[in-house]
Amino acid sequence: MNKTFLLPVIALISVSCATKAPYQDPVPTHKSLTISSTYVNEDRVINIWTPIDYEEGSKGYPVLYMPDGGIKEDFPHIANSLAQLIEHKIIPPLILVGIENTNRRRDLTGVSAVAKDSLYCPLTDGAANFRAFITKELIPEIEKKYSTTGEKGIIGESLAGLFVMETLFLSPSTFDYYIAFDPSLWWNDHYLEWHAADYLDEFPEKRISLWFAGSGVKDISIHTNNLAKTLKEKSPSTLRWIYSDEPKEKHHTLFRATKEKAIRWTFGNNE
Repeated sequence: MNKTFLLPVIALISVSCATKAPYQDPVPTHKSLTISSTYVNEDRVINIWTPIDYEEGSKGYPVLYMPDGGIKEDFPHIANSLAQLIEHKIIPPLILVGIENTNRRRDLTGVSAVAKDSLYCPLTDGAANFRAFITKELIPEIEKKYSTTGEKGIIGESLAGLFVMETLFLSPSTFDYYIAFDPSLWWNDHYLEWHAADYLDEFPEKRISLWFAGSGVKDISIHTNNLAKTLKEKSPSTLRWIYSDEPKEKHHTLFRATKEKAIRWTFGNNE
């Protein structure tokens, strides 16, 4: 590989694997709890935002789960966006559950057979343990403590977007709604991209929604566009999906630029 190609790839991988940068977003009123997990072998801080009418009645609410869900991560700006969309009746009320990071690189990547990937993220399947924590510990705890409908979604960008897409293909029945921004499909030599058709052949009968987007970053967009082509050819009728190609956006701008579009389509069915 020549140096002119290697440098942008390293830059992209470094951005994807880096700890999330802080933003100065207003922190909404929320509650937090700590779960001692046997699957990731540590205590995990969970932030929960509920809509303004939650305390007023006994109806159930869908739940949107979010990796990168710390107070100094993406939890505040997603909660604030949900509040505005709910207030204007663009989407129905729902609960946001943010999972604060401890070791982002470990938790959000599956196994990789590519030795050079170890320069940036662990090759071990940390995502399997993190997924088990979500499905076997976190979700039951939320459904025990909060009034829910049983409908569940997951949202994430970059490495968290990779985790969203991997969960969709490996364990599609886990969630009803999947939202991914610039998923890091380069991981493990684009394994999910190359094997998407095989996973789609084994898709369950359950109705599932997928919204995903790709920025104009070449090393990302080529793979998100390829995945969109596979979905167009192979997706089952039970999978409602849309790909948002965003060539004018950069990797670090895509999430905030398109989050409301994603949430509106997923929960409001207005687009």
